[in-house]
Amino acid sequence: MKTLNWLLTGALAFAIFSACSNPPPPETDPAPKAKKSAIRVQEGMSKEDSLAAAERARLEAERLAAEKLEADRARLEEMINRLMSDDVYFEFDRFELTEKAKELLAQVGDMLKAEERFVVTVEGHTDARGTEDYNMTLGGKRAMKVKEFLVAYGISSDRMETVSYGKEKPKVEGASEDAYSQNRRANFRVKIK
Repeated sequence: MKTLNWLLTGALAFAIFSACSNPPPPETDPAPKAKKSAIRVQEGMSKEDSLAAAERARLEAERLAAEKLEADRARLEEMINRLMSDDVYFEFDRFELTEKAKELLAQVGDMLKAEERFVVTVEGHTDARGTEDYNMTLGGKRAMKVKEFLVAYGISSDRMETVSYGKEKPKVEGASEDAYSQNRRANFRVKIK
């Protein structure tokens, strides 16, 4: 029996030593690996998502800038068309501004103040009566009177020039008083600097 006890004791000791020398393999939880993999995928997606979001933001900013540019262009075109369609009319053989002409020029001055990029040429015209030299001089005086009013209104003279066409460029053809009255005018040509 002693031998059996020794054998059992030896076997028990061997089992204890064996258990201590070979620790069991650690339990592997598939969840942490999956979590790490999901985090890596998520990080990759967030980089892709942030790049896509940045691209969307850039495209939206470009679209808004294009819309603003188009609205500004349309506003400028409307102002230019209005300026170029506004004629200042004069009495026969006169270059003084009428009250109606002053009201119109105040509106023109407001537009020029609102848009400082406009450079204006004031063109002076006359009707067909009178000599060519006389009409060129009268057309020049009409254009200068308009420019002087606008300068007094606060528009820089550097933004305006004058030219006289005399009777060379009638607005309306004909020898009636109606045609003559529409040709005695100053009108505007507009450029954007």
